[in-house]
Amino acid sequence: MKTFSAALLVASLASPLWAGGETASNPDAQVYFVNIQDGDTFVSPVKVVFGLSGMGVAPAGTEKENTGHHHLLIDRPPLGQGEDGADELSNGIMSDEHHKHFGGGQTETVIDLEPGQHTLQLVLGDMGHVPHSTPIVSEVITIVIE
Repeated sequence: MKTFSAALLVASLASPLWAGGETASNPDAQVYFVNIQDGDTFVSPVKVVFGLSGMGVAPAGTEKENTGHHHLLIDRPPLGQGEDGADELSNGIMSDEHHKHFGGGQTETVIDLEPGQHTLQLVLGDMGHVPHSTPIVSEVITIVIE
């Protein structure tokens, strides 16, 4: 029984803990914040520039290999976690004050945030706002608004 348990543990660690939709992604792709870093302090509004390497940006609805469009998650758990985490990985990212869509292919935005700490995460979505089969996400960063 110990051997089976150990084999199961090794197999679970070797496989991804979460996966997105059906659209393939470049395994080397990265999405990141160009002009802000974890711990930065700003006065609102804040300009946020999105970076992407290994794939291209295309408007939502565009069916082209190795492309997607940006989503900015604000003040919520990391992609795939929280109340709707499992659904967003396979069914798409919702649109509300915590989930900003840039389906026009935008690569930057200006956000107005209240004073205090805020978390931000970038997510690349496919033509239908669904994270790729291997989701392309940035680290979650925390910024402070004075």
